Amino acid sequence: MFVLEAPQESGTAVPEQVPARRPARRRLLRRAVPYLYLAPALSLLVLWTYRPLAQAFELSTLSWNLLPTSPMRSVGAANYQRLLELPSFSDSIWRTVVLIVGLLPFTVLLPVLIALASRRVSARARTVYQAFAFAPFLVAPVAAAAVWRWLLHPGSGAVDRVLGTDRNWVYDAKAAPWVIIAITGWHLLGFAMLVVWAGLAGISNDYDEAARVDGAGPRQICRWITLPLLSPTLLFLVLTTVLLSPTLTFPLIDSMTQGGPAQATTNIYYLLWDYAFHSFDAGLSAAAGVLLFVGFGVVAGALVWISEKVAFHDD
Repeated sequence: MFVLEAPQESGTAVPEQVPARRPARRRLLRRAVPYLYLAPALSLLVLWTYRPLAQAFELSTLSWNLLPTSPMRSVGAANYQRLLELPSFSDSIWRTVVLIVGLLPFTVLLPVLIALASRRVSARARTVYQAFAFAPFLVAPVAAAAVWRWLLHPGSGAVDRVLGTDRNWVYDAKAAPWVIIAITGWHLLGFAMLVVWAGLAGISNDYDEAARVDGAGPRQICRWITLPLLSPTLLFLVLTTVLLSPTLTFPLIDSMTQGGPAQATTNIYYLLWDYAFHSFDAGLSAAAGVLLFVGFGVVAGALVWISEKVAFHDD
């Protein structure tokens, strides 16, 4: 039996054949390629960040003295309750706040003033100037602590000879916290200045030229153009100071004062280390670490939210 096909009219387009769909396995592999590139970084993040956090939270619910032969005993939330009742914990939080506030002039105010003043320096001299300003940040904290202990030695130290005093700066309960703040600020000043210089380099000169055409002076340009456009950089420095100050001061405190005198330099970061390796109370130290992580996480989230609402961006 034969079927006659109708002849196609001249000029009519022949419909193209629809290509076959790709196999589901190939589409799935194509979508998984980005995640395969991210897999090494994600695995390291899980291994070195999230896994220790989970272990720290688990340890905060146990009673253990760090000895391998000693059994771990579950105590639930007793470590948190005991930690909140200790006066040393609340005192260390207050000292941490004082430390952060004391470092903000070194990491925000002075870098802005110095960076704005150095804009008048020639490009070649500015490079040398930046190198010298950044040099203290390259000094190891333990080495800096040894040098500063020699400079602050009572009576024979260079600081006392210049000031004409015989004050024991390191072992004075009133002076020791400010010594730690001053040394840490000296250490971080160069880094903060480089960050501000980078922020100033990212601001277009067209704004300054347009403002000068409109008759604005240097102070008006700095107040209404430069500083608002520099606000993301300044908020980044504030966030860095808040999050890293307790960590960066740990080598200085451990090398110079060991948290003293009379716990005057014991901040929250040094306190949790003291609970673990001086008191051998791993559960209490882990509980302090968990509260430290949560507290600084909330502060960091608040600062990021403020940055999104307040900062000006050169779009």
